[in-house]
Amino acid sequence: MRTAPTILHLDMDAFFAAAEQAAKPSLRGKPVVVGGLGPRGVVATASYEARRFGVHSAMPMGQARRLAPNAAYLVPRFAFYRSISEQVMRLLGLLSPLVEPLSLDEAFVDLEAGGVADDAAGARAAGERLRADILATTGLTGSVGLAGSKMLAKIASEQAKPDGLALIEPGTERELLGPKSVRILPGVGPATGEHLRRAGMTTVSDLAEAGEDELVRLLGRAHGASLYRMARGHDDRPVVAERDAKSVSVEDTFAVDLHDRVRIRGEVERLAERCVERLRASGHSGRTIVLKVRRFDFSTLTRSETLRGPTDALGVVREAAGRLLDSVDTTGGVRLLGVGVSGLADYTQEDLFAQAESAGERGGGGAAAVVPEAVAAEPAGPVAPAERYWAPGHDVRHAVHGAGWVQGSGLGRVTVRFEEPGSAPGRVRTFAVDDPELTAGEALPLVRDPGPGAGPPAGGAVVSPDAGVGGVPGLAAGPGSHPHHP
Repeated sequence: MRTAPTILHLDMDAFFAAAEQAAKPSLRGKPVVVGGLGPRGVVATASYEARRFGVHSAMPMGQARRLAPNAAYLVPRFAFYRSISEQVMRLLGLLSPLVEPLSLDEAFVDLEAGGVADDAAGARAAGERLRADILATTGLTGSVGLAGSKMLAKIASEQAKPDGLALIEPGTERELLGPKSVRILPGVGPATGEHLRRAGMTTVSDLAEAGEDELVRLLGRAHGASLYRMARGHDDRPVVAERDAKSVSVEDTFAVDLHDRVRIRGEVERLAERCVERLRASGHSGRTIVLKVRRFDFSTLTRSETLRGPTDALGVVREAAGRLLDSVDTTGGVRLLGVGVSGLADYTQEDLFAQAESAGERGGGGAAAVVPEAVAAEPAGPVAPAERYWAPGHDVRHAVHGAGWVQGSGLGRVTVRFEEPGSAPGRVRTFAVDDPELTAGEALPLVRDPGPGAGPPAGGAVVSPDAGVGGVPGLAAGPGSHPHHP
C-alpha cells in the first residue's frame, strides 16, 4: 500500500453508447442501447438515459427492449470505438510509462512512475488535467479514481461516475470498505458471493472480522488469504504495462441457426478477413489457425492447424479455416462461429511451398491450400448478388445527401438519418437497399482537428442547442434485418 494516492483508474462513461450519442446529434439525451440485436443478443453498453429504465450491460437484448421499448438500439462499431480508445490511451501514456489497459475504455496508471505526482494534491491535479484533455480530444467524458492501490482506485472511479473524480486518502480504507458488499472486492463473483452469504458474511467488515483462518477454510489458501488482505484494505498489486497479445480472434453468434453449408463457409471466410485485419493492425503474424464452432445443441468444437511459419496472408488464413471447417459436422445447425490466429510473432515467414507441402501431408488439398488470391479460380457460372445489409447505427454516405447513419432496414428498404458530429439533428430519408448512390461510409471524428495554429477545442465537439430534441423513429432493426453484429 502506498502512502499517497498515486494510482489512477480511468473508466470512460457509458463508452460505446456515449460515443454513439456524440456521433449522432439526434440521439443526445436519448436512451441508447448498443449490442447484438438478434433474439440471442446481449447489451454491450447502455447510456445513462437507458439505465434509468433498468437496462444494463450483459442483459439479454429482448429484456432490454421490454424495459425501454423507445430506446435507440444500435449494432456496435468496434473500429470506431477502438480509434477513440487509442486517443485516450495516448493521453494516459503521456502521464506515465506504466499504463495497464483493462479494456477499450478502462485502464490503471501509475502516476508516481511517471513523475507527475507524489502526493494527493499532485494526483488530483493530474486527474483533473486528464479529464479535461480527454474531453477536448474526444468530446467524451471519463471518471477518475485515485488511491494508494488498484483495488481502491477502481472503487473510487465507480464512486465518481459519471464525469467526476474521487480520491481516497490512504489510511481511510477500512472505514470506507467496511459497510460495502463483499462483491465490491476483486475476485468475488456471484458464486463466491453466495458461498460467503451462506456463511453469514455479506459485508467487507464481516470478512475482516471472520479472520484469515476462516476465509482460508472456506475458500482455500490462496483465495482466502488474498481476500482477507483486501478486506483489511491491503492491495499490493503493481500497475503493469500492457502485455503482448497471445492471440487474435473474432466470432459471431447468430440469431437463427445456420444450416446451409455454403452460407456457413461464407461466414467463416468473412470472419477470417476480419481476423486478418486485426492481426495486421496489431503488427503481428501467427502460426496457428483456430476455428471455433458452437452447434445447435450448445456443444462447442475447436479445431486448429499449425503452419510451418507465421503468416498474416488472408489467403493462407482463409484456406486454413476452410480446411478446418471441412472436419466439422454442421448438419444439425450452427449458432456461433469464430476464427482466430495464435502463436503470434512480430515477423512474417511466408514459405508458401513448405505450407503447401505440409497441407498435402495432412490431406488438406496440397498446393491448392495456398493459391494466392489473385489467381484463385473463378466460380463456375454467374452468382446472384446477395442483398446488401445495412446495420443499425453504422455509417453510410449518399452521393447527394452526404454522410449519415442507418436507423433501420428491412423489406428491401433502408432508413438513413443524415447528420454528423457537431451538426444539428438531421433529416431522415428511406432508400432501396440496393440504391447505387448509397454506400458504406467511414466514421467521422467526434472532434474536428482545428488545423495548425488553432487553439485546443473548448469542451470537445460543438453541440447544437437543440441537439437531442425531437423524436427518433425507426431506430430498432426492422423486419428482415441481419440478426448478428459484426
